[in-house]
Amino acid sequence: MKVLIAGCGRTGAALAVRLSAEKHDVRLIDHDDRARNLLPPGFPGHFRTGNAFSRPVLEAEGIEESDAFVAVTSSDSTNIVSARTAKETYRVPSVMARIYDPRRADIYRELGIPTVASVRWTVSRIHQMLLHRELSPEYAFGNGETLLVCSPLPAYLHGRRLSAFEVEGEIRIVEVSRAGRSFVPLHSTTAEANDLVTFVVDATALGRLRGFLNKEWGT
Repeated sequence: MKVLIAGCGRTGAALAVRLSAEKHDVRLIDHDDRARNLLPPGFPGHFRTGNAFSRPVLEAEGIEESDAFVAVTSSDSTNIVSARTAKETYRVPSVMARIYDPRRADIYRELGIPTVASVRWTVSRIHQMLLHRELSPEYAFGNGETLLVCSPLPAYLHGRRLSAFEVEGEIRIVEVSRAGRSFVPLHSTTAEANDLVTFVVDATALGRLRGFLNKEWGT
């Protein structure tokens, strides 16, 4: 995955190092050249000094071919402008931004840009959203260790007991929306077409949940 990160502060640098260690192609942009000092020696990604909302700078870092854009500068205004440019001008598939002023949350929401706010778990939250964006958590508990995730069920689960889909200590189904009605499933409840299911999942098991939802039974 090719990821372009705007902002090389503590959050941007930590996210870049984590993604690079997983062999993703990471590019960083920061207006302050000294920010590169937060990156470790031998960092395999690329750092560019410049404004994150400058189209020439963005294009020089390959935004047109990027799979994701993350705006984590120290300025809400810069994050909004750069994220909106990535989403609306360059059609980057996955765009997200950090927010400092919660009063601006509605702006991002109207633009369809997921946001993260809490300082303590920003990096983990962004990492989860990048790698599991089709399972973006609706809510996180504690410091992000436990997540609330909603997803439709794949066809291979139709007719099977929902309880069989749970993993002790990792994945639990807590709600089902069916035909416009919400209910808490029983142990014997079976899945039906068009069910929208709410899971409580350990953050470390998000990949396992995605695997369940993307595969056919028995494969």
